[in-house]
Amino acid sequence: MQKTLNIEKTQQAIEKAGLTQTAIADKLDVSKEAVSQWLLGKCFPRPNKLLQLGKLLNLGFEELVIKEEPFAPRVAFRKMKGTKTKDHHIEKAREIGRLLRHLVPYLPFDSLEMPPVLKAPCCDYGYLRTVTAKVRVDINLGPTDCVDFPHLIRRFTELQAVVVPVMWGAKQRHENAVHIYLPDSLSTWVYLNLDTNIHDFKFWMAHELGHCLSPNLEGDEAEDFADAFAANLLFPHELAVRAYASINAQPSPAAKIAHVLELADELTISPYTVLGQVNKFAEACGKAEIELGNGFNGAVTNFNKRYKYLSEALFGAGELDEQGKPSARDYIDKVESAFETPFFSVLRKYLKEFDKGPGFVQTVLDMPLLDARSIHAELS
Repeated sequence: MQKTLNIEKTQQAIEKAGLTQTAIADKLDVSKEAVSQWLLGKCFPRPNKLLQLGKLLNLGFEELVIKEEPFAPRVAFRKMKGTKTKDHHIEKAREIGRLLRHLVPYLPFDSLEMPPVLKAPCCDYGYLRTVTAKVRVDINLGPTDCVDFPHLIRRFTELQAVVVPVMWGAKQRHENAVHIYLPDSLSTWVYLNLDTNIHDFKFWMAHELGHCLSPNLEGDEAEDFADAFAANLLFPHELAVRAYASINAQPSPAAKIAHVLELADELTISPYTVLGQVNKFAEACGKAEIELGNGFNGAVTNFNKRYKYLSEALFGAGELDEQGKPSARDYIDKVESAFETPFFSVLRKYLKEFDKGPGFVQTVLDMPLLDARSIHAELS
């Protein structure tokens, strides 16, 4: 594993401390040219100088140094409500990816060849229309048919993506889903939070399918494409054309809002997806966008309250404990059946062969130790 100086954090710490390169050179007893080379990424400090630099800037080793991995896990997720994803969120997901490498030999796929992916994914309206139309054909749906959970689950299986359904809570966690791609094994792992509103869950499944088809995209570019892909798949061009006309035909703003909610309810998708796709169609065709005002947001909030979380629908309120969780056995049995996922079978084989404890389960599922112990006991 190669190491490089975290130049961004080092520069920030230097500015915060009010130091110059000359001052750093004097304090570390090195030349100003050496400090300049470090900050340009052209060379790496010797161990004793690295230690001194960290103390001077009040930076720990993990903050000061970036460890480079030739086959580092690629992770993709966006925090809820638009808050910023930080380095430690990415590193935590990568650590899960490193553990998932141990499970790869147990995967049931015939080969680890890369399934078909998109050559040059982008957010162009015409491109997305073509791509999502092809995906609809692949999952045996017509241009305007409703995309349902079995269609998405089947496509994940065909792309050899391992779905990992988890219960991360509705408020405690920032991720609705996490996508981990391991380039050394060409394997894809998709974590989906069951504690999510049903129609939002469908959107995140479609979003993750977008990631599966564009593994080479990273960062905001990957997230923007996955969002656009999901919206186009769930509410395609043909529906947007009809909806643009039918929404505009409504006699009042309130009637327009009610009609958008009705269209969303028919497909079990978010009203925001409907309106967003209608306005993307309008933009692509040079038409006026539809404005529904602030009342639309309140209407969507009330719309959302009518839908259960997928965890409630899957397990039933009567089968959950005081913390809203099913038993370990019920959890494993129902997610294996509903999502056709090999994850727990693979995990069971690895735990037994290497006699791994609950700590491995805790980390790879990113859950409290008490819950991990229950799942470990059920699997072993």
